[in-house]
Amino acid sequence: MRIPRRGLGLAALSNLAAPTLVRAQSAPAWPRAQPIRFIVPFAPGGTTDIIARILMAEVSRRIGQTVVVENRPGAGATLGTGQVARAAPDGYTLVLSVISAMVVGKVLYGERVTWDPDQDFAHVAMVMSTPYLILVRPDLPIRTLADLVAEARRRPDALSYGSAGVGSMPHLVMVRFLQAAGISMTHVPYRGAAQIATDVAGGVLPMMVDSLTAASANIRSGMLRPLAHSWPERIPAFPDIPTFRELGFGDLVVDGWSGIAAPARTPRPILEQLATATREALEAPEVARRYAETATAPGRHFLEDAQRFVREELAAWTPIIRASGATVD
Repeated sequence: MRIPRRGLGLAALSNLAAPTLVRAQSAPAWPRAQPIRFIVPFAPGGTTDIIARILMAEVSRRIGQTVVVENRPGAGATLGTGQVARAAPDGYTLVLSVISAMVVGKVLYGERVTWDPDQDFAHVAMVMSTPYLILVRPDLPIRTLADLVAEARRRPDALSYGSAGVGSMPHLVMVRFLQAAGISMTHVPYRGAAQIATDVAGGVLPMMVDSLTAASANIRSGMLRPLAHSWPERIPAFPDIPTFRELGFGDLVVDGWSGIAAPARTPRPILEQLATATREALEAPEVARRYAETATAPGRHFLEDAQRFVREELAAWTPIIRASGATVD
């Protein structure tokens, strides 16, 4: 599962690119007195949802339009994403574009996903980047990835893990890890990540897979113990967490990205204003503080670069996902 480093956000933790984006000076891009709907295809309460709300509050101030965040979880994030694909291309409906829907869900759900991540969306910006981790509750006598592999081999299928749902990126990361390690566990899918951490800490489950963005506070508090993460290099804010690659899983390099997208054929002035406002919002002190707290890397691609990035990610991941044998059935 070797993904080109162009798709990773490590560099963005210390350097946010600032492309030249032109503000439209003509008629108002949003002429009607109605709010912009921003669809988050996950359940409310997760850290990605919270950061998206903070970011969109900054974007709202910069474009002078009310932005209302709506959570539409389901079907590996493809449900809410598909609602935006079918929305009017007038700038009043946007989506948090995520790798779980735009890439993984598109491949795993096959013909059930009737929209195309490239043709049916105008990608405005990539806004955040995060690795995935295997996390266990701290009372388990499993302190390393090697310990986990040994225990799973001793008791096949006895260990269970939670993820944000069948076909989600955390689920796929675990599927690839289990295949590479030659072990088996029981998957417990949830509709969102927030409840999983509570259940793991409370002893309902022994472990979970989640993004660093969502898990960072629980790692710092000691509520969850990380065993490994999916970026190719160690993270400065969490230098003690090893990478899968350095532990012998060289192909398990995964970047969990999110962006902002509009329906295809949305007018160019709207896209340009949104891109400019998003770049400025990513540099706002409150947003930068929240990104730093969660060790989340800001996005580095806008407009055509963002469109190309999603297109390339889909092309790179499709054969990997199909070869993994992961299924939503």
